Amino acid sequence: MKASRLNKLIVVIEDDPLVLQATESLLRSWGCRVVAAESCGDAMAKLSEIGQRPDLIVCDYRLPRGPSGIDAIEILRGAFEIPALLVSADPTLPECNDGGAYRLLHKPVNAATFRAMLVDASVL
Repeated sequence: MKASRLNKLIVVIEDDPLVLQATESLLRSWGCRVVAAESCGDAMAKLSEIGQRPDLIVCDYRLPRGPSGIDAIEILRGAFEIPALLVSADPTLPECNDGGAYRLLHKPVNAATFRAMLVDASVL
């Protein structure tokens, strides 16, 4: 990895603790800093605490507490203009919404595909 791309800050919102931990570990192994949260509100609170703008949002679509993943992306984007990846097992979701506000990853997420999307988003 290029030195200029190390230490990118990625916010991950995922309600499944095991998936959240695995995603956080994978991103850290690639040299990223991670704010891991189980809800949009939790993510906003943690970002407020550290006072930093994230470089990317990775968000699950189905979040049982609070807004959906799409709504969570929009809420975070209200505070930060950043790229986003939406993760879902729902095969009926479109690949990208009308404004191109997020890229869609279908579960189960392949690590190589995930990494390629991070490179495409200029995070890695």
